[in-house]
Amino acid sequence: MKSRFKAILLRKDGDTQSAEDVELSPDDLMPGDVTVAVSHSTVNYKDGLALTGRSPVVRKFPMIPGIDLAGTVEASTHADFKPGDKVVLNGFGLSETHYGGYAELARVKGDWLVPLPKEFSPAQAMAIGTAGYTAMLCVLALEDAGVKPGSAVVVTGAAGGVGSVAVSLLAKLGYTVIASTGRPEEEAYLKDLGASQIVARAELAGEPRMLGKERWAGAVDSVGSKTLANVIAQTSYGGAVAACGLAAGLDLPTSVAPFILRGISLLGIDSVQMPKPRRIVAWNRLARDLDTAKLAAMTQTIALSGVRQAAQDILAGKVRGRLVVEI
Repeated sequence: MKSRFKAILLRKDGDTQSAEDVELSPDDLMPGDVTVAVSHSTVNYKDGLALTGRSPVVRKFPMIPGIDLAGTVEASTHADFKPGDKVVLNGFGLSETHYGGYAELARVKGDWLVPLPKEFSPAQAMAIGTAGYTAMLCVLALEDAGVKPGSAVVVTGAAGGVGSVAVSLLAKLGYTVIASTGRPEEEAYLKDLGASQIVARAELAGEPRMLGKERWAGAVDSVGSKTLANVIAQTSYGGAVAACGLAAGLDLPTSVAPFILRGISLLGIDSVQMPKPRRIVAWNRLARDLDTAKLAAMTQTIALSGVRQAAQDILAGKVRGRLVVEI
């Protein structure tokens, strides 16, 4: 084990948050029963919020950010893991209350870890990351709600991380995918991922009607606010909407009409505290159902030094698909 390791550390002085490159000792790590040599992390929308301080994601300072990590177990007193095991971790308070993935070393609870599926390298696992894992949770929820392959599903924020993976997964599973984006230049990219139709963001961002024309049986929404309200209003009778994001806001200006007149289900998707059995199901389904060639097409790789700029870019809507961070 290294005697010193590199990390990004967030500090807060009053209302001012700063990020600095540091070298730490393993003794500086937080408690846990598994120590992981981190090879890769990623940049999700939530990472952008944490790194910029735009939203109070970080609840304890100082903090190593990064809500995802993948790597190799170096030391373990947990029964399920031994040195040399490849593992992946999403959420469970990383970057909020526990040191995260933007470091060469992490010490975490073994109960948080999932064995890395043999179909994926650590870099591919982080190309998926929380965004892709959340997309899979959304697909599982739609399946459980009875939304069948062959039916239409709309994906909002389609060119982003969650959206890109959701489009690819749904298309491979046989759904007719309608991709909503505010970036018309990404039409070819989204159609290459499997989208059948592109809808302009503005079409779903206006003042919502309580009920509209029935257009889709299901939805994956990472935007929230008026967009989510419009998506719900245009969901077909008995359909379901998986809501997993708030890029446009926390509010939801709708009524009970879609729920009691059309029997719509609104499915809340939390990836952070999702129980381990469901995580394993999601990762196994990703191994089975995600086209790795399409994953590669939606992925860029950056160095740890590029994370802070990437945080600004992802919040500005300038990031297409997924970002892998080589630690």
